[in-house]
Amino acid sequence: MSTHMVRERSSGWDGKVAADKLSRKLVAILAADVAGYSQLMSRDEVGTHSRVRQIMSDIFRPAVKRHGGRIFKTMGDGALVEFASVNEAVHSAVEIQRLLAERQTPQADGEPIRVRIGISLGDVMVDGSDLFGNGVNIAARMESLAEPGTVCISGNVREHLKASQSFELVSLGPCEVKNIPDPVDVFQIRDAGRPGDAPRTGPLIDQEIRFCTAPDGVQLAYATMGEGPPVVIVSNWLTHLELDFQIPVRRGLADMLTPDYRMIRYDARGSGLSDREVDDFSLEASVMDLTTVIEDLGLERMALIGQSQGAAIAAAYAARNPDRVTHLVLGGGYARGRRMRGSEGQIAESDAFITMIREGWGKELDAYVRMFGAFFMPDANADQLASFTNLQRKATPPENAARIQLAIDNIDITSELAQIEAPTLVLHVREDARAPFEEGRRLAAGIPNARFIPLEGRNHLLLGTDPGLQRFLDEVGQFLKS
Repeated sequence: MSTHMVRERSSGWDGKVAADKLSRKLVAILAADVAGYSQLMSRDEVGTHSRVRQIMSDIFRPAVKRHGGRIFKTMGDGALVEFASVNEAVHSAVEIQRLLAERQTPQADGEPIRVRIGISLGDVMVDGSDLFGNGVNIAARMESLAEPGTVCISGNVREHLKASQSFELVSLGPCEVKNIPDPVDVFQIRDAGRPGDAPRTGPLIDQEIRFCTAPDGVQLAYATMGEGPPVVIVSNWLTHLELDFQIPVRRGLADMLTPDYRMIRYDARGSGLSDREVDDFSLEASVMDLTTVIEDLGLERMALIGQSQGAAIAAAYAARNPDRVTHLVLGGGYARGRRMRGSEGQIAESDAFITMIREGWGKELDAYVRMFGAFFMPDANADQLASFTNLQRKATPPENAARIQLAIDNIDITSELAQIEAPTLVLHVREDARAPFEEGRRLAAGIPNARFIPLEGRNHLLLGTDPGLQRFLDEVGQFLKS
Protein backbone atom coordinates (compact mmCIF):
# COMPACT_ATOMS: atom_id res chain seq x y z
CA MET A 1 0.00 0.00 0.00
CA SER A 2 1.31 3.44 -0.78
CA THR A 3 1.61 5.33 2.51
CA HIS A 4 1.12 8.68 0.75
CA MET A 5 -2.61 8.57 1.29
CA VAL A 6 -2.14 7.57 4.93
CA ARG A 7 0.25 10.45 5.56
CA GLU A 8 -1.94 12.98 3.81
CA ARG A 9 -5.05 12.05 5.72
CA SER A 10 -3.25 11.80 9.05
CA SER A 11 -1.84 15.31 8.57
CA GLY A 12 -5.31 16.81 8.25
CA TRP A 13 -4.39 18.74 5.11
CA ASP A 14 -7.96 18.82 3.81
CA GLY A 15 -8.96 21.23 6.59
CA LYS A 16 -12.59 20.10 6.63
CA VAL A 17 -12.82 19.55 10.36
CA ALA A 18 -10.97 21.48 13.07
CA ALA A 19 -8.75 19.24 15.21
CA ASP A 20 -10.47 20.29 18.43
CA LYS A 21 -13.83 19.04 17.09
CA LEU A 22 -12.64 15.56 16.19
CA SER A 23 -13.52 12.66 18.48
CA ARG A 24 -10.94 10.02 19.37
CA LYS A 25 -10.98 6.31 20.13
CA LEU A 26 -8.56 3.47 20.84
CA VAL A 27 -8.68 0.82 18.12
CA ALA A 28 -6.58 -1.84 16.46
CA ILE A 29 -5.71 -0.86 12.90
CA LEU A 30 -4.97 -3.45 10.20
CA ALA A 31 -3.19 -2.28 7.04
CA ALA A 32 -2.93 -4.64 4.07
CA ASP A 33 -1.53 -4.37 0.58
CA VAL A 34 -0.68 -6.60 -2.37
CA ALA A 35 3.06 -7.32 -2.59
CA GLY A 36 4.62 -6.35 -5.91
CA TYR A 37 1.36 -4.83 -7.12
CA SER A 38 2.98 -2.46 -9.63
CA GLN A 39 4.96 -5.29 -11.22
CA LEU A 40 1.89 -7.52 -11.39
CA MET A 41 -0.09 -4.72 -13.04
CA SER A 42 2.69 -4.04 -15.55
CA ARG A 43 2.54 -7.69 -16.64
CA ASP A 44 -1.24 -8.08 -16.75
CA GLU A 45 -3.45 -5.11 -15.82
CA VAL A 46 -6.82 -6.71 -16.47
CA GLY A 47 -5.98 -10.08 -14.96
CA THR A 48 -4.34 -8.63 -11.84
CA HIS A 49 -7.19 -6.19 -11.24
CA SER A 50 -9.72 -9.01 -11.58
CA ARG A 51 -7.83 -11.34 -9.25
CA VAL A 52 -7.38 -8.66 -6.55
CA ARG A 53 -11.10 -7.79 -6.69
CA GLN A 54 -11.99 -11.46 -6.33
CA ILE A 55 -9.69 -11.85 -3.32
CA MET A 56 -11.26 -8.78 -1.69
CA SER A 57 -14.74 -10.17 -2.33
CA ASP A 58 -14.18 -13.84 -1.51
CA ILE A 59 -11.50 -13.76 1.19
CA PHE A 60 -10.62 -10.35 2.63
CA ARG A 61 -14.03 -8.78 3.27
CA PRO A 62 -15.67 -11.96 4.67
CA ALA A 63 -12.72 -12.58 7.05
CA VAL A 64 -12.84 -8.98 8.27
CA LYS A 65 -16.60 -9.21 8.81
CA ARG A 66 -16.35 -12.52 10.70
CA HIS A 67 -14.02 -10.87 13.20
CA GLY A 68 -16.02 -7.67 13.67
CA GLY A 69 -13.78 -5.39 11.61
CA ARG A 70 -14.74 -2.36 9.53
CA ILE A 71 -12.95 -1.42 6.32
CA PHE A 72 -12.66 2.37 6.37
CA LYS A 73 -10.42 2.90 3.35
CA THR A 74 -9.63 0.95 0.19
CA MET A 75 -7.05 1.60 -2.50
CA GLY A 76 -6.26 -0.28 -5.68
CA ASP A 77 -3.73 -2.46 -3.90
CA GLY A 78 -4.87 -2.51 -0.29
CA ALA A 79 -7.15 -1.54 2.56
CA LEU A 80 -7.25 -0.11 6.08
CA VAL A 81 -9.45 -1.81 8.67
CA GLU A 82 -10.41 -1.00 12.27
CA PHE A 83 -11.11 -3.57 15.00
CA ALA A 84 -12.31 -3.06 18.55
CA SER A 85 -10.06 -5.96 19.66
CA VAL A 86 -6.41 -6.66 18.85
CA ASN A 87 -7.15 -10.38 19.16
CA GLU A 88 -9.85 -10.19 16.49
CA ALA A 89 -7.55 -8.13 14.26
CA VAL A 90 -4.74 -10.69 14.53
CA HIS A 91 -7.01 -13.71 14.04
CA SER A 92 -8.55 -12.01 11.00
CA ALA A 93 -5.08 -11.40 9.52
CA VAL A 94 -3.99 -15.01 10.15
CA GLU A 95 -7.20 -16.28 8.55
CA ILE A 96 -6.71 -14.07 5.48
CA GLN A 97 -3.15 -15.29 4.94
CA ARG A 98 -4.16 -18.90 5.50
CA LEU A 99 -7.02 -18.73 3.02
CA LEU A 100 -4.83 -17.03 0.43
CA ALA A 101 -2.24 -19.80 0.77
CA GLU A 102 -4.85 -22.56 0.58
CA ARG A 103 -6.91 -21.27 -2.33
CA GLN A 104 -4.21 -20.06 -4.69
CA THR A 105 -1.91 -22.12 -6.86
CA PRO A 106 0.65 -20.88 -9.38
CA GLN A 107 -1.06 -20.01 -12.64
CA ALA A 108 0.23 -19.98 -16.16
CA ASP A 109 -0.66 -16.30 -16.49
CA GLY A 110 0.94 -15.12 -13.26
CA GLU A 111 2.16 -15.87 -9.77
CA PRO A 112 -0.21 -16.12 -6.78
CA ILE A 113 -1.30 -12.86 -5.19
CA ARG A 114 0.54 -12.37 -1.90
CA VAL A 115 -0.50 -9.84 0.73
CA ARG A 116 1.46 -8.05 3.45
CA ILE A 117 -0.40 -7.15 6.64
CA GLY A 118 0.55 -4.87 9.53
CA ILE A 119 -1.38 -4.26 12.76
CA SER A 120 -1.01 -1.56 15.42
CA LEU A 121 -2.98 -0.39 18.45
CA GLY A 122 -3.44 3.33 18.74
CA ASP A 123 -5.52 6.32 19.77
CA VAL A 124 -6.89 7.64 16.49
CA MET A 125 -8.95 10.65 15.40
CA VAL A 126 -12.37 10.07 13.85
CA ASP A 127 -13.44 12.16 10.87
CA GLY A 128 -16.78 10.86 9.69
CA SER A 129 -16.16 7.31 8.53
CA ASP A 130 -12.41 7.89 8.27
CA LEU A 131 -9.66 7.42 10.87
CA PHE A 132 -6.25 8.98 10.98
CA GLY A 133 -3.33 9.53 13.35
CA ASN A 134 -0.24 7.65 14.52
CA GLY A 135 -2.17 4.41 15.02
CA VAL A 136 -2.89 4.37 11.28
CA ASN A 137 0.66 5.42 10.38
CA ILE A 138 2.29 2.71 12.51
CA ALA A 139 0.00 0.03 11.05
CA ALA A 140 1.16 1.11 7.58
CA ARG A 141 4.79 0.85 8.76
CA MET A 142 4.19 -2.62 10.18
CA GLU A 143 2.73 -3.65 6.84
CA SER A 144 5.78 -2.34 4.97
CA LEU A 145 8.08 -4.38 7.26
CA ALA A 146 6.09 -7.57 6.68
CA GLU A 147 7.32 -10.01 4.08
CA PRO A 148 4.82 -11.12 1.42
CA GLY A 149 2.38 -13.62 2.92
CA THR A 150 3.13 -12.60 6.53
CA VAL A 151 1.79 -10.37 9.30
CA CYS A 152 3.77 -7.92 11.46
CA ILE A 153 2.41 -6.37 14.65
CA SER A 154 3.65 -3.60 16.93
CA GLY A 155 4.77 -4.23 20.49
CA ASN A 156 1.61 -2.79 22.07
CA VAL A 157 -0.48 -5.25 20.05
CA ARG A 158 1.72 -8.04 21.40
CA GLU A 159 1.10 -6.86 24.98
CA HIS A 160 -2.68 -7.23 24.57
CA LEU A 161 -2.63 -10.43 22.52
CA LYS A 162 -3.81 -13.66 24.07
CA ALA A 163 -1.71 -16.79 23.53
CA SER A 164 -2.94 -19.01 20.72
CA GLN A 165 -2.13 -22.46 19.35
CA SER A 166 -2.89 -21.22 15.83
CA PHE A 167 0.10 -18.90 15.42
CA GLU A 168 3.58 -18.15 16.72
CA LEU A 169 5.30 -14.82 17.43
CA VAL A 170 8.78 -14.02 16.14
CA SER A 171 10.50 -10.98 17.63
CA LEU A 172 12.18 -8.76 15.04
CA GLY A 173 13.43 -6.43 17.77
CA PRO A 174 13.03 -2.65 17.98
CA CYS A 175 12.88 -1.11 14.51
CA GLU A 176 13.23 2.48 13.37
CA VAL A 177 10.22 3.40 11.25
CA LYS A 178 9.84 6.46 9.10
CA ASN A 179 8.22 9.54 10.70
CA ILE A 180 7.92 7.80 14.10
CA PRO A 181 10.38 9.34 16.61
CA ASP A 182 11.03 6.27 18.80
CA PRO A 183 11.89 2.71 17.73
CA VAL A 184 8.88 0.36 17.60
CA ASP A 185 9.06 -3.23 18.83
CA VAL A 186 8.02 -5.45 15.93
CA PHE A 187 6.81 -9.05 15.96
CA GLN A 188 6.12 -11.30 13.01
CA ILE A 189 3.19 -13.70 13.21
CA ARG A 190 3.84 -17.17 11.87
CA ASP A 191 0.81 -19.29 11.06
CA ALA A 192 1.12 -22.66 12.84
CA GLY A 193 -2.28 -24.01 11.96
CA ARG A 194 -2.37 -24.68 8.23
CA PRO A 195 -3.64 -28.11 7.22
CA GLY A 196 -0.96 -30.74 7.56
CA ASP A 197 1.16 -28.70 9.97
CA ALA A 198 1.46 -29.84 13.57
CA PRO A 199 0.59 -26.99 15.97
CA ARG A 200 3.62 -25.50 17.63
CA THR A 201 3.70 -24.11 21.13
CA GLY A 202 6.77 -21.90 21.05
CA PRO A 203 8.09 -18.99 18.99
CA LEU A 204 10.27 -19.57 15.96
CA ILE A 205 13.17 -17.68 17.53
CA ASP A 206 13.53 -19.98 20.51
CA GLN A 207 17.29 -19.74 20.50
CA GLU A 208 19.78 -20.65 23.20
CA ILE A 209 22.57 -18.06 23.47
CA ARG A 210 25.93 -19.01 24.97
CA PHE A 211 29.43 -17.55 25.08
CA CYS A 212 32.89 -18.93 24.37
CA THR A 213 36.37 -17.39 24.36
CA ALA A 214 38.78 -17.32 21.42
CA PRO A 215 42.48 -18.04 22.03
CA ASP A 216 43.25 -14.28 22.02
CA GLY A 217 40.69 -13.66 24.80
CA VAL A 218 37.80 -12.28 22.72
CA GLN A 219 34.41 -13.45 24.01
CA LEU A 220 32.06 -14.64 21.27
CA ALA A 221 28.28 -15.01 21.46
CA TYR A 222 26.64 -17.88 19.61
CA ALA A 223 23.11 -19.24 19.39
CA THR A 224 21.65 -22.65 18.58
CA MET A 225 18.18 -23.44 17.23
CA GLY A 226 16.50 -26.69 16.21
CA GLU A 227 17.66 -30.30 16.34
CA GLY A 228 19.42 -32.50 13.81
CA PRO A 229 22.66 -32.43 11.79
CA PRO A 230 24.58 -29.20 12.55
CA VAL A 231 24.62 -26.33 10.08
CA VAL A 232 26.84 -23.38 11.00
CA ILE A 233 25.96 -19.96 9.56
CA VAL A 234 29.34 -18.25 9.28
CA SER A 235 29.23 -14.71 10.61
CA ASN A 236 29.85 -11.62 8.54
CA TRP A 237 30.19 -7.96 9.43
CA LEU A 238 26.54 -7.10 10.07
CA THR A 239 25.24 -9.57 12.66
CA HIS A 240 23.33 -9.36 15.90
CA LEU A 241 21.86 -12.57 17.31
CA GLU A 242 18.81 -10.73 18.65
CA LEU A 243 18.11 -8.69 15.50
CA ASP A 244 19.38 -10.82 12.62
CA PHE A 245 15.95 -11.99 11.54
CA GLN A 246 15.06 -8.52 10.31
CA ILE A 247 17.05 -9.60 7.23
CA PRO A 248 14.75 -11.76 5.05
CA VAL A 249 17.39 -14.23 3.85
CA ARG A 250 18.48 -14.99 7.41
CA ARG A 251 14.90 -15.40 8.54
CA GLY A 252 14.27 -17.61 5.53
CA LEU A 253 17.24 -19.81 6.39
CA ALA A 254 15.95 -20.22 9.94
CA ASP A 255 12.49 -21.18 8.67
CA MET A 256 13.99 -23.74 6.32
CA LEU A 257 16.67 -25.24 8.58
CA THR A 258 15.23 -25.44 12.09
CA PRO A 259 12.65 -28.18 11.44
CA ASP A 260 15.37 -30.65 10.34
CA TYR A 261 18.75 -29.26 11.38
CA ARG A 262 20.55 -27.75 14.34
CA MET A 263 21.33 -24.24 13.16
CA ILE A 264 24.27 -22.44 14.78
CA ARG A 265 24.84 -18.69 14.37
CA TYR A 266 27.38 -16.45 16.06
CA ASP A 267 28.22 -12.77 16.24
CA ALA A 268 31.55 -11.82 14.71
CA ARG A 269 34.12 -10.26 17.01
CA GLY A 270 33.39 -6.58 17.46
CA SER A 271 29.67 -6.87 16.74
CA GLY A 272 26.34 -7.98 18.17
CA LEU A 273 26.62 -9.63 21.59
CA SER A 274 30.31 -10.50 21.15
CA ASP A 275 33.12 -8.35 22.58
CA ARG A 276 33.18 -4.91 20.95
CA GLU A 277 36.68 -3.78 21.99
CA VAL A 278 38.85 -5.85 19.65
CA ASP A 279 42.28 -5.25 18.09
CA ASP A 280 42.44 -7.95 15.41
CA PHE A 281 39.82 -8.18 12.65
CA SER A 282 41.94 -10.14 10.17
CA LEU A 283 40.83 -13.16 8.17
CA GLU A 284 42.95 -15.35 10.45
CA ALA A 285 41.10 -14.01 13.48
CA SER A 286 37.76 -14.64 11.77
CA VAL A 287 38.68 -18.25 10.97
CA MET A 288 39.86 -18.63 14.57
CA ASP A 289 36.46 -17.41 15.81
CA LEU A 290 34.60 -19.92 13.63
CA THR A 291 36.90 -22.66 14.90
CA THR A 292 36.33 -21.58 18.51
CA VAL A 293 32.53 -21.83 18.17
CA ILE A 294 32.77 -25.24 16.49
CA GLU A 295 35.12 -26.58 19.16
CA ASP A 296 33.02 -25.18 22.02
CA LEU A 297 30.01 -27.06 20.66
CA GLY A 298 32.07 -30.24 20.22
CA LEU A 299 31.11 -30.59 16.55
CA GLU A 300 33.06 -33.21 14.62
CA ARG A 301 31.43 -32.67 11.22
CA MET A 302 29.10 -29.94 10.05
CA ALA A 303 27.75 -28.05 7.04
CA LEU A 304 28.85 -24.42 6.59
CA ILE A 305 26.86 -21.58 5.03
CA GLY A 306 28.85 -18.41 4.37
CA GLN A 307 27.51 -15.24 2.78
CA SER A 308 29.34 -12.10 1.68
CA GLN A 309 32.79 -12.13 3.34
CA GLY A 310 31.54 -15.04 5.45
CA ALA A 311 31.97 -17.09 2.27
CA ALA A 312 35.74 -16.54 2.35
CA ILE A 313 35.87 -17.45 6.04
CA ALA A 314 33.86 -20.63 5.43
CA ALA A 315 35.95 -21.56 2.39
CA ALA A 316 39.21 -21.03 4.30
CA TYR A 317 38.01 -23.25 7.16
CA ALA A 318 36.88 -25.94 4.71
CA ALA A 319 40.26 -25.87 2.93
CA ARG A 320 42.13 -26.24 6.22
CA ASN A 321 39.78 -28.87 7.68
CA PRO A 322 38.77 -31.04 4.71
CA ASP A 323 37.58 -33.96 6.84
CA ARG A 324 35.14 -31.88 8.95
CA VAL A 325 32.90 -30.09 6.43
CA THR A 326 30.04 -32.13 4.96
CA HIS A 327 28.55 -29.39 2.74
CA LEU A 328 29.78 -25.91 1.86
CA VAL A 329 27.36 -23.18 0.73
CA LEU A 330 28.78 -19.83 -0.43
CA GLY A 331 26.39 -16.98 -1.26
CA GLY A 332 27.31 -13.55 -2.62
CA GLY A 333 30.95 -14.23 -1.80
CA TYR A 334 34.43 -13.77 -3.18
CA ALA A 335 37.97 -15.07 -2.69
CA ARG A 336 39.59 -11.64 -3.12
CA GLY A 337 38.69 -8.45 -1.31
CA ARG A 338 38.58 -5.13 -3.16
CA ARG A 339 42.16 -4.19 -2.38
CA MET A 340 43.43 -7.54 -3.69
CA ARG A 341 41.85 -7.49 -7.15
CA GLY A 342 44.70 -5.67 -8.89
CA SER A 343 42.75 -2.52 -9.71
CA GLU A 344 43.47 1.02 -8.54
CA GLY A 345 39.80 1.77 -9.01
CA GLN A 346 38.83 -0.99 -6.59
CA ILE A 347 41.29 0.34 -4.01
CA ALA A 348 39.85 3.84 -4.41
CA GLU A 349 36.36 2.43 -4.00
CA SER A 350 37.49 0.66 -0.82
CA ASP A 351 38.87 3.93 0.57
CA ALA A 352 35.68 5.80 -0.29
CA PHE A 353 33.44 3.17 1.26
CA ILE A 354 35.46 3.09 4.49
CA THR A 355 35.22 6.88 4.71
CA MET A 356 31.45 6.65 4.19
CA ILE A 357 31.23 4.08 7.00
CA ARG A 358 33.11 6.33 9.44
CA GLU A 359 30.96 9.34 8.59
CA GLY A 360 27.54 7.83 7.96
CA TRP A 361 27.24 4.46 9.74
CA GLY A 362 23.83 4.15 11.36
CA LYS A 363 22.84 7.74 10.60
CA GLU A 364 19.40 8.46 9.20
CA LEU A 365 20.46 11.28 6.89
CA ASP A 366 18.91 10.59 3.51
CA ALA A 367 22.19 10.89 1.61
CA TYR A 368 23.92 8.20 3.67
CA VAL A 369 20.89 5.92 3.74
CA ARG A 370 20.64 6.11 -0.06
CA MET A 371 24.37 5.43 -0.52
CA PHE A 372 24.39 2.38 1.73
CA GLY A 373 21.17 1.21 0.11
CA ALA A 374 22.70 1.53 -3.37
CA PHE A 375 25.45 -0.88 -2.35
CA PHE A 376 23.52 -3.44 -0.33
CA MET A 377 19.93 -3.39 -1.60
CA PRO A 378 19.18 -0.89 -4.37
CA ASP A 379 15.59 -2.17 -4.68
CA ALA A 380 14.71 -1.54 -1.01
CA ASN A 381 11.93 0.85 -0.08
CA ALA A 382 12.28 3.65 2.49
CA ASP A 383 11.13 1.54 5.42
CA GLN A 384 13.45 -1.35 4.55
CA LEU A 385 16.35 1.09 4.36
CA ALA A 386 15.38 2.58 7.73
CA SER A 387 15.32 -0.91 9.26
CA PHE A 388 18.74 -1.63 7.74
CA THR A 389 20.10 1.62 9.19
CA ASN A 390 18.77 0.66 12.62
CA LEU A 391 20.45 -2.75 12.36
CA GLN A 392 23.73 -1.08 11.36
CA ARG A 393 23.65 1.12 14.42
CA LYS A 394 22.94 -1.74 16.81
CA ALA A 395 25.21 -4.37 15.24
CA THR A 396 28.53 -2.55 15.66
CA PRO A 397 29.94 0.98 16.14
CA PRO A 398 31.21 2.88 13.08
CA GLU A 399 34.91 2.56 13.91
CA ASN A 400 34.60 -1.22 14.22
CA ALA A 401 32.64 -1.35 10.97
CA ALA A 402 35.39 0.61 9.19
CA ARG A 403 38.16 -1.63 10.54
CA ILE A 404 36.21 -4.76 9.68
CA GLN A 405 35.67 -3.46 6.15
CA LEU A 406 39.39 -2.75 5.73
CA ALA A 407 40.18 -6.33 6.82
CA ILE A 408 37.54 -7.67 4.41
CA ASP A 409 39.01 -5.68 1.52
CA ASN A 410 42.40 -7.32 2.18
CA ILE A 411 41.11 -10.91 2.05
CA ASP A 412 42.74 -13.24 -0.47
CA ILE A 413 42.16 -17.00 -0.20
CA THR A 414 42.64 -17.72 -3.90
CA SER A 415 45.54 -20.12 -3.26
CA GLU A 416 43.46 -22.18 -0.79
CA LEU A 417 40.43 -22.87 -2.99
CA ALA A 418 41.92 -25.93 -4.69
CA GLN A 419 42.30 -27.63 -1.29
CA ILE A 420 38.54 -27.68 -0.62
CA GLU A 421 37.17 -31.24 -0.78
CA ALA A 422 33.64 -30.72 0.53
CA PRO A 423 30.71 -30.67 -1.93
CA THR A 424 30.27 -26.97 -2.65
CA LEU A 425 27.34 -24.85 -3.85
CA VAL A 426 28.07 -21.25 -4.91
CA LEU A 427 25.19 -18.81 -5.52
CA HIS A 428 25.51 -15.20 -6.67
CA VAL A 429 23.12 -12.44 -7.73
CA ARG A 430 23.85 -11.34 -11.30
CA GLU A 431 23.77 -7.57 -10.68
CA ASP A 432 25.15 -7.55 -7.12
CA ALA A 433 26.66 -4.07 -6.59
CA ARG A 434 28.47 -4.99 -3.38
CA ALA A 435 30.14 -8.25 -4.43
CA PRO A 436 30.68 -8.38 -8.21
CA PHE A 437 29.23 -11.35 -10.04
CA GLU A 438 32.61 -12.01 -11.66
CA GLU A 439 34.16 -12.56 -8.22
CA GLY A 440 31.48 -15.11 -7.40
CA ARG A 441 32.19 -16.88 -10.67
CA ARG A 442 35.93 -16.89 -9.95
CA LEU A 443 35.27 -18.28 -6.46
CA ALA A 444 33.27 -21.19 -7.89
CA ALA A 445 35.79 -21.85 -10.65
CA GLY A 446 38.61 -22.18 -8.12
CA ILE A 447 36.89 -24.89 -6.05
CA PRO A 448 37.04 -28.45 -7.43
CA ASN A 449 33.62 -29.62 -8.70
CA ALA A 450 31.76 -26.65 -7.21
CA ARG A 451 28.26 -26.05 -8.59
CA PHE A 452 27.52 -22.43 -9.53
CA ILE A 453 24.01 -20.94 -9.62
CA PRO A 454 23.40 -17.38 -10.88
CA LEU A 455 20.44 -15.68 -9.17
CA GLU A 456 18.31 -12.98 -10.74
CA GLY A 457 18.24 -9.59 -9.05
CA ARG A 458 20.37 -6.68 -7.85
CA ASN A 459 20.37 -6.86 -4.06
CA HIS A 460 23.38 -8.09 -2.08
CA LEU A 461 21.06 -8.54 0.91
CA LEU A 462 18.18 -10.43 -0.68
CA LEU A 463 14.77 -8.90 0.04
CA GLY A 464 11.54 -10.80 0.48
CA THR A 465 10.35 -9.67 -2.94
CA ASP A 466 13.57 -10.68 -4.71
CA PRO A 467 13.04 -13.31 -7.43
CA GLY A 468 16.26 -15.00 -6.30
CA LEU A 469 15.40 -15.43 -2.61
CA GLN A 470 13.15 -18.47 -2.91
CA ARG A 471 15.51 -19.99 -5.49
CA PHE A 472 18.38 -19.50 -3.02
CA LEU A 473 16.46 -21.20 -0.18
CA ASP A 474 15.21 -24.03 -2.40
CA GLU A 475 18.66 -24.76 -3.81
CA VAL A 476 20.33 -24.68 -0.39
CA GLY A 477 17.66 -26.97 1.08
CA GLN A 478 18.05 -29.53 -1.70
CA PHE A 479 21.85 -29.35 -1.57
CA LEU A 480 22.00 -30.03 2.18
CA LYS A 481 19.88 -33.16 1.68
CA SER A 482 22.17 -34.52 -1.02
